[in-house]
Amino acid sequence: MIENIEIRLAVIEDLPALVTVGDNLFDHPVKPHRATEFLEDGRHHLVLAFYGSEVVGMASGFHYVHPDKDPELFINEVGVVESFQNQGIGRKLVKYLWEYAKKLGCVYAWVGTEKSNITAQKCYLAAGAELDEEPFLLFEFNNEDG
Repeated sequence: MIENIEIRLAVIEDLPALVTVGDNLFDHPVKPHRATEFLEDGRHHLVLAFYGSEVVGMASGFHYVHPDKDPELFINEVGVVESFQNQGIGRKLVKYLWEYAKKLGCVYAWVGTEKSNITAQKCYLAAGAELDEEPFLLFEFNNEDG
């Protein structure tokens, strides 16, 4: 089945397919106005895996600059529809996103995941990432009610 998977950068014309796959792939149903905003922002990137016209995988990220650093890529999320998992699609999506970011001038990429998410860890290692042994602490600010 993997040989029938097309991996490419998302464009605005993919919005109906994103809405259709919704929370079968993303954490929540896709909000068309937010997806449009994302796709129209030149620093946000969404790589999609298609099986025919159906979206079966995605990797999202954004590249950023800082006054003292060259551009970097933050890989935000990677997901594959359950029936297409364990076929190397996630690895291919991450590799594609990183190769694309390098063409944009990114010299570094990073992604975080939970210690318990062994599947994600395997995906990132298979895509060429190296595990940073320094502990990582996460602090959150939440304004969902405001």
